[in-house]
Amino acid sequence: MQDPENNNLLSEEHEENQELFEHHRIIVDKGQAPLRIDKFLFARIENASRNKIQMAAKEGLILVNEKAVKSNYKIKPSDIISVVMTHPPREIEVIAEKIPLNIVYEDKDILVVNKEPGMVVHPAYGNYTGTLVNALVYYLKDDQYSEPCLVHRIDKDTSGIMLVAKNEIAQTRLAKQFFDHSIQRRYIALVWGDFEEEEGTVTGHLGRSKKDRKVMTVYPEGDYGKHAVTHYKVLERFGYITMIECRLETGRTHQIRAHMQYIRHPLFNDQTYGGDAILKGTTFTKYKQFINNCFEILPRQALHAKILGFTHPITGKEMYFDSGIPDDMQQVIDKWRVYINAKNTFED
Repeated sequence: MQDPENNNLLSEEHEENQELFEHHRIIVDKGQAPLRIDKFLFARIENASRNKIQMAAKEGLILVNEKAVKSNYKIKPSDIISVVMTHPPREIEVIAEKIPLNIVYEDKDILVVNKEPGMVVHPAYGNYTGTLVNALVYYLKDDQYSEPCLVHRIDKDTSGIMLVAKNEIAQTRLAKQFFDHSIQRRYIALVWGDFEEEEGTVTGHLGRSKKDRKVMTVYPEGDYGKHAVTHYKVLERFGYITMIECRLETGRTHQIRAHMQYIRHPLFNDQTYGGDAILKGTTFTKYKQFINNCFEILPRQALHAKILGFTHPITGKEMYFDSGIPDDMQQVIDKWRVYINAKNTFED
């Protein structure tokens, strides 16, 4: 017998988690008869194959009462099951499309891509074509041993380094690294305002806004959403905006964007989180025109996934990738340097 409350919990977990591995939490019904955990999960998790569940158990991704179990574990009433799964089989057929890709590294198990801003990562409602996955399916179409297996994603209008597995074993092991927060990820961002300190940390549960499901909100009390931690460091100050480096301890949907809004430093030109208005500066017409010119050059949030470090899922070798700041963002940084230098010269 399935508990409808647990079903709701499952669907909510699926909806909340926008990373491309899933974290399910299931409390076993009090009337549940003993049953192998792989059979139980196969019936409970939509689109998950028995083989994928067994692979997850083998890699230590299925926990019962916070301890890893094998696929033949017999569940008991009131067991708390926590599952980290790689992305389920696609619900729609992905069309192979010849779209240019900036591949910075490739071997038989993984790909590292420098994603252009404006490209959606994964097909979904309203974006079935033109995505990174469509491009990868085309790129790998002649390789019978490989398929694009995503383990994380970055927002459409965020540029930068992304890691892609080419088989399920690599995908599963990389998903475990993301779950364990052992992946090194550093972003460059332009945010509104100046900081008193040189570095800091933002901690606050992230969950979907109860007013707008497309927006993530910080819930500082931790009674809703998921634990999220962002460390930041000032790189360069422009008075009205600041260039910072963000290091992710966790990887939640819109984490940097929502955390920066929460501490009143929304990302420059982030339409979703209020950064597309003039939040700091003067009332002079020339300044307003300067900002509008910057917005035209950078018609997206000023966020770039610059650094990615991880352990190779097959060889165990430590891998590290660093990508240059994209042209649109670099142009705006250069414009701010000129603007502030001119302003300081005039004041002197």
